[in-house]
Amino acid sequence: MSEHLERVLERLDETTDAALARLFTFLKIPSISTDPEHHPECRRAAAWVADDLNDIGFDARVRPTDGQPMVVAHDHSQPGKPHVLFYGHYDVQPPEPLELWETPPFEPRLADEEGHGQVIIARGAADDKGQLMTFLEACRAWKSVTGNLPVNVSVLLEGEEESGSPSLAPFLDANKDELTADLALVCDTGQTDAKTPAITTRLRGLADMEVIITGPNRDLHSGMFGGPAVNPIRVLTSILGQLHNDEGRVEIPGFYDDVAEISAEQRAQWAALDFDEAAFLGDIGLKSSAGEAGRSLLELIWSRPTAEMNGIIGGYTGPGTKTVIPSVASAKLTFRLVPDQDPDKILSAFKQWIEERLPADCSVAFKSRGGSPAVGFDLDGTEMQAARAALAAEWGRAPVMMGCGGSIPIVEAFKTTLGMESLLIGFGLDDDRIHSPNEKYNLTSFTKGARSWARVLAELAA
Repeated sequence: MSEHLERVLERLDETTDAALARLFTFLKIPSISTDPEHHPECRRAAAWVADDLNDIGFDARVRPTDGQPMVVAHDHSQPGKPHVLFYGHYDVQPPEPLELWETPPFEPRLADEEGHGQVIIARGAADDKGQLMTFLEACRAWKSVTGNLPVNVSVLLEGEEESGSPSLAPFLDANKDELTADLALVCDTGQTDAKTPAITTRLRGLADMEVIITGPNRDLHSGMFGGPAVNPIRVLTSILGQLHNDEGRVEIPGFYDDVAEISAEQRAQWAALDFDEAAFLGDIGLKSSAGEAGRSLLELIWSRPTAEMNGIIGGYTGPGTKTVIPSVASAKLTFRLVPDQDPDKILSAFKQWIEERLPADCSVAFKSRGGSPAVGFDLDGTEMQAARAALAAEWGRAPVMMGCGGSIPIVEAFKTTLGMESLLIGFGLDDDRIHSPNEKYNLTSFTKGARSWARVLAELAA
């Protein structure tokens, strides 16, 4: 296997220009899933990537859904070897505001940028076309050198990730037998810096709640009723003002009951990263952390739960003044959760906490879409160790076992619907300007990303 791997890596180096040409063709397709006018382009992107997979040697098909199509491909030519399912998405964010792009967003180009070297600039370069093509190019090199892949591979590419993935859950449920594998590979993640590989080992979950407090049965004149009439805005803000203590901890009883501390190894690794907390906060106009006292910023973002108010509505908010005491005030909140926290338990505790603080003459109603739990992965698992070895061999340094402050719903779906664990390996960077004008993907992210996947497949086979 090691002899084959060296030839595969050489093949990738020799064919970089051809790989970039394929990527540029893909990037030219404006597959914007949120815009109905571009839905034909989404279907064109699905057809293009299916053709590319067939050219590599997969059996690939474009599969219809109620929304944008899925692309499903299989290569099961290695009996007895592990079976992996690779996931990515071919849709992209809208490019607006167009006037801030230095060149048209769907005319990809190579450019030299200080501190980055050569970069690929186009909408979708990093999110997610460049990322998913690193895996496809690794597969192409293996097939061209040996005629086979090291392991059995299925591919699932969706076209609605940037618009909430409405078709994904029904598709997974309807095709469980076909899509279930030993392990899922997800590329829609990144690295801590351009020279250090990373594996995302934990994702925060998410739960939402809207609180609606009603006082008087109609809006009231603040001169005629001000004083004796309860004001729902005052009640709401008074209660929410108690949600955190002076040290940044959430005051809901039981909120931290199921929150585990990270290992000493992870804490030491995160502390050793070249992460400038002052610069991180300064970039958004802040000077000090408002989170739990005594925690590093990376620890707060990657491994601690939160309760955040996302919006408050009440009374008159138009121009000028309208002297009313409103009948209703509401707030929308979200909770970012960590592994082992139960979204339903957290939401139930929050509702009880609100109700216990509600004064007489006020009623409360709640609206929620529920939540999804956080995901954590076994750092000592066989697949994780294989990936760590592969990345270390390619980059010359051990990968960072990083966290992610956000959520990737597909990972939870793979676990709950298909019963699969995932490996989250990507090569994007925080400064790739995804979702923003002049999105870029470092050329080294693309080339070393493909080489990394070639090594990961070899390690998984071993």
